[in-house]
Amino acid sequence: MSVQMDTPDPTMSAVAMLDSIPSDQPDFLIDVEVDRPTPGPHDLLVHIEAVSINPVDTKVRMRAGKQKHPKILGFDAAGEVVAVGSQVTLFNVGDKVFYAGSNQRPGSNAEYQVVDERLVGHAPQSLGAHDAAALPLVALTAWESLFDRLGVTQSTTGTLLVLGGSGGVPSALIQLARALTGLKVVATASRPESQEWVTKLGAHEVIDHSKDLSEQISDVDFVFSSWTTGREVELATLMKPQSHLVLIDDPVNPNLGAFKQKAIALHWEFMFTRAMFNTPDMGEQGKILNKIADMVDRGQFQAVTATVLEGLNAANIMEGHRLVEQGKTSGKIVVRV
Repeated sequence: MSVQMDTPDPTMSAVAMLDSIPSDQPDFLIDVEVDRPTPGPHDLLVHIEAVSINPVDTKVRMRAGKQKHPKILGFDAAGEVVAVGSQVTLFNVGDKVFYAGSNQRPGSNAEYQVVDERLVGHAPQSLGAHDAAALPLVALTAWESLFDRLGVTQSTTGTLLVLGGSGGVPSALIQLARALTGLKVVATASRPESQEWVTKLGAHEVIDHSKDLSEQISDVDFVFSSWTTGREVELATLMKPQSHLVLIDDPVNPNLGAFKQKAIALHWEFMFTRAMFNTPDMGEQGKILNKIADMVDRGQFQAVTATVLEGLNAANIMEGHRLVEQGKTSGKIVVRV
């Protein structure tokens, strides 16, 4: 049995896909009415107040193919708990929360969503829902990249190179590295506005990724990459022997042999791994989000919102997908209910 507020309407509005349609086509996403979900024993039912759009949203849309039933996309969300499952212990009805959820369940582009409480954090008190919704996926990916994959600690020193520094995950990673480690942070950016953005977030230096990186920097201890294809030799050249590379993209025909001579360690980061495989440490994601919220409220971590669209409907979610696919924004695209 779940505990919930009065919710007499059994349906809800949502934005969904029916097929993998390119964003230059009309109505590649549609407005739908679907059944409101019911929380399971460990679930929260959240009334969505804002969502943000990530590159993974557009990738899922283009890879999912034709659907028998409307598929609701979206991961990042912020909102209010309106019902809790019978075994929930971490949250109560009325709590403000934020999360990125799971890629195994219906998404956040809807009025309501159910999410396992272990993947959820208490939202920062100092941010509105739109800024809170911009944080979970990028903050979790950045945290896991630094601390779970690269094994960085508070006392770690050396140089960290962050490729594509103005993107969502790099924007979070730069801040975490500055606040919680002793690393020198060098970010890459090619446009003046991007260079200004990464400097504002705390990068010690900025170099231009439209030029050969190995001619601009050398002896790098750690590299974070969200665009690795074609850069393998370049990265191996600028990295130290026995250094570490973490990547979150899907390199095309990767030249892994480029890293062999220097015994460079390669690490994959995928934020959904814990939820996909129900790992024993799945609850770490909720704990990380609570740490991020605390950092925000203490002024150690700033919002990464770039653009806010008003109204959770197909038109705005489609516009968000187009903006993400253009790849020219600094920070996150948010849709506020």
